[in-house]
Amino acid sequence: MKTAKDLRLGMGDVQILPGSRHRPPMKKPMWIIVLVLFVCVFLICAYIYPPKSSSACYIFSSGSCQSISDWLPPAPARQYTDEEIASRAVVRDILKTPAVLSKNPKIAFMFLSPGSLPFERLWDKFFQGHEGKFSVYVHASKTKPIHVSRYFVNRDVRSDQVVWGKISMVNAERRLLANALQDPDNQQFVLLSDSCVPLYTFDYIFDYLMYTNVSFVDCFKDPGPHGNGRYSQRMLPEVEIKNFRKGAQWFSMKRQHAVIVMADNLYYSKFKAYCQPGFEGKNCIADEHYLPTFFQIVDPGGIANWSTTHVDWSERKWHPKSYRVRDVTYELLKNITSIDVSVHVSSDEKRKVQSWPCLWNGIQKPCYLFARKFNPGTLDTLLQLFSNYSAP
Repeated sequence: MKTAKDLRLGMGDVQILPGSRHRPPMKKPMWIIVLVLFVCVFLICAYIYPPKSSSACYIFSSGSCQSISDWLPPAPARQYTDEEIASRAVVRDILKTPAVLSKNPKIAFMFLSPGSLPFERLWDKFFQGHEGKFSVYVHASKTKPIHVSRYFVNRDVRSDQVVWGKISMVNAERRLLANALQDPDNQQFVLLSDSCVPLYTFDYIFDYLMYTNVSFVDCFKDPGPHGNGRYSQRMLPEVEIKNFRKGAQWFSMKRQHAVIVMADNLYYSKFKAYCQPGFEGKNCIADEHYLPTFFQIVDPGGIANWSTTHVDWSERKWHPKSYRVRDVTYELLKNITSIDVSVHVSSDEKRKVQSWPCLWNGIQKPCYLFARKFNPGTLDTLLQLFSNYSAP
């Protein structure tokens, strides 16, 4: 039997092996890394420069084929608020209710003006001989107007102060609609400014508006700072940025749409609270966004997406071009009445042009029935030219 000493001696005789032998690193599969990098670069290029051929539709999205997002499961619909559910129910029922046909349909001409209307004499000439086919309403926000035409006498509605860019402009529009809706024969509602003039005869405009089933509300998507750049997330959840739209305030609206505008409080209250100059450092103009966004949400297929009132924004200023006496010629007016394509330009650096034909019941026709901004001094010239340029 070995003693402890023997064990110690025995252990000392054992050769102690060195640590684990250092193995050379495994050779990296470089071909896999290269392949992954190549695929990544290829995918990035394909995303930036999407293919146009139909054969690539199975891999990448393009303007002419199905998007990859279409393959994914649909995003879960958000839960509507109680106010949204109630609003949608009311709007849906109004739109589904058959329009009550009037034996004597009329157009409500609603004038939004700071005071007297400088073109009353021209409108008087336009209205003559068509009594019973129109109604006139005047909202004067600064001074009580002095009327020179019998068609405008006693047609003033209760007015309130209007400040450019603020919700008071929308309030004035709704006030005019509320007064005009009291006449059940009013079937079309046209909003006009004090600088507006008619471009056609009364009969042409009457048929153009009465025999179409859409409202002429200007509406387009502007990704720039004067479009979506004015959006506030405080409008959520009811108003999402994907539905935020822009357009001129001058509309021609059928009766059903006029009713739902007056019935709306949900979306109107959002714009009243969060769309105003200087809010969150943005200059949101309520009258340029409320109605386009409202109809984009509740009835996008029911509007034409352009206004029947022409205005020239070619000078790219805060306000459109104003026509002076030297500008008003037969050629100018004929050029305006020949336009049959609606054009919008985004306010970002890309200046993207959006255009679509002005379709009236599927037929391409001139877009504009009225035009603005005419200087008051052009009245006599317009009176002389009216019978010539207004013929279709």
